Amino acid sequence: MNFTLKDQDATSARLVVSVQEADYTTLVEKTLKNIRQKANIPGFRPGMVPMGLIKKQYGTAVKAEEINKLLQTKIFEYIRENNIDILGEPLPDEEQQSTLDLVNGKDFDFEFRIALAPKFDATLTKADNIVYSKIEPTEEMIDGQAKAYAQRCGEYKQMESYESGDMLKGALVENVEGGIDVKEAVMMPSYMKNDEQKALFEGKKVGDTITFNPNIAFDGHAAELASLFMIEKDKAAEVKSDFNFTIKEITRFVASEINQTVFDAAYGKDTVKSEEEFRAKIKEEIASRFAVESDYKLLLDTRSYLMNRIGKLEYSESILKELMLANKEDKDATIDDETFQKSLNELTWHLIKEQLVKNAGIKIEEADILEAAKDATRAQFAQYGMGNVPDELLENYALELVKQGKSKEMLVNRAIDVKLIGAIKEAATLNEESISVEEFNKKIAEND
Repeated sequence: MNFTLKDQDATSARLVVSVQEADYTTLVEKTLKNIRQKANIPGFRPGMVPMGLIKKQYGTAVKAEEINKLLQTKIFEYIRENNIDILGEPLPDEEQQSTLDLVNGKDFDFEFRIALAPKFDATLTKADNIVYSKIEPTEEMIDGQAKAYAQRCGEYKQMESYESGDMLKGALVENVEGGIDVKEAVMMPSYMKNDEQKALFEGKKVGDTITFNPNIAFDGHAAELASLFMIEKDKAAEVKSDFNFTIKEITRFVASEINQTVFDAAYGKDTVKSEEEFRAKIKEEIASRFAVESDYKLLLDTRSYLMNRIGKLEYSESILKELMLANKEDKDATIDDETFQKSLNELTWHLIKEQLVKNAGIKIEEADILEAAKDATRAQFAQYGMGNVPDELLENYALELVKQGKSKEMLVNRAIDVKLIGAIKEAATLNEESISVEEFNKKIAEND
């Protein structure tokens, strides 16, 4: 089997693969023998069908299949061994190959069109200046997180007068003879849709009776009315009357004072022992979350910086379009120019990123994937205010995440990004800027 590159330029080439009879004969004979052993043809015992009959019936199809498998294997071996950077897969020249006589021919030349990867240099040095946007936690952010931790350690208390957000328990009676009568009705007026009805409850005390219209108050929402009346939804929607509600109990959720109980719940027993340490720990926690965001933006800014520095790369657009269309399920599909140009931009960044990873010698091992899974799990717990997750629990969740096929691919990419960001910080000069969350989010939106 011989390989020849011809018509080569900066973006494409034609690969001619010469296949001789000796390259595939043994493979074809082996496959035909296997078919003969299993063939079930009337008039012949299994394994006793004449080889001539097997060749006549299956020979051409087997020949084509074995040559195709041989081409797939050997072409990629040739490309790898000769360090030819291609994009996608070689495209067979169907017009040329349609002229081949697989029935009678013995030696064949197969031609393929290949898209060559463009040459460029994405090396980063200290001469490359890239902005690093750092978000400083504000006192308002620290206050908000402290209140959130205190809220989680709060408790329900009985009150004498109603305020918005309180839960009421009492007797609910419809103002019609034989109407609905709920002895232990429960509701939260703050959930009412009608402001006038909601205002009727402000400042009321235990023992007070309020006349209101639930249908108006809850804007006819059948599910809420059914829950209040303790009847089925279709019947609840028909109730339009006024009701009297006599308050028996007012319950309010009251946040905890900032104390050792809150400190321990947030960060573990005795890790923090004063409000000053508590606020410092919160600031550190917020800064850590922001650091992840800043690193992500650094990757986006590095992308923009290098794509601008390298400039527009040349591609064999005709071959790339064919490759994109070949991967679509709808064979009659087309690709508009805007979509194609976006694909080229993504391809350019993919190639740049590959070179950066190679230059930095980045390798991903199982330990890196597990660490990425821990980071993802830690962030997920943090969304629910659980910042002090035991290491054993964290690792168990992370291990389960790694076992999931799609998740593992995502974790590998995340692990690559983490190491790549570290490499960018080492290689380039970072121009640090302190900005607000609002400014940061605006810049992220501009990158999208």
